[in-house]
Amino acid sequence: MQHSNTQDTLVGLFVASGLVGLFFLAMQVSNLSSFTAHDSYTVTARFSNSGGLKVKSPVSAAGVKIGRVTAISFDPKTYQSVVQLSIDKQYNTLPNDTSASVFTAGLLGEQYVNLDAGGSDDFLTEGSEIEITQSAIILEKALGQFLFKSAEEKK
Repeated sequence: MQHSNTQDTLVGLFVASGLVGLFFLAMQVSNLSSFTAHDSYTVTARFSNSGGLKVKSPVSAAGVKIGRVTAISFDPKTYQSVVQLSIDKQYNTLPNDTSASVFTAGLLGEQYVNLDAGGSDDFLTEGSEIEITQSAIILEKALGQFLFKSAEEKK
């Protein structure tokens, strides 16, 4: 009977470790894996269309993740999407003429903000606004323009 209790305990530990592994895998996939608050600074970018960008979407520069999107709101005066970006403090040498673009990553279409560094000697700081932005390319809109143009050419 003692052997059965040991075996039951080992199976229970195996199942528990599997559940813990699934939990961390789910956190990684859903971009919720960062439990600690990193030392960062916040900048703002305005887009005419932010597409499918979401809070917690990555912010990258040169292919390296340097931060996350922390908030997305609509400005009723300018009719623009206002996106707040939290950038890790270690990347505090981004020039203040850096440009921001919304790109799509991978086959599933997850969108992210890509920053292209400018050439200024002054840097982005807490509360800065990125002036040069490029909105997300909306596939349906581009396809509609292509079809409309080809229909015009046939006339």
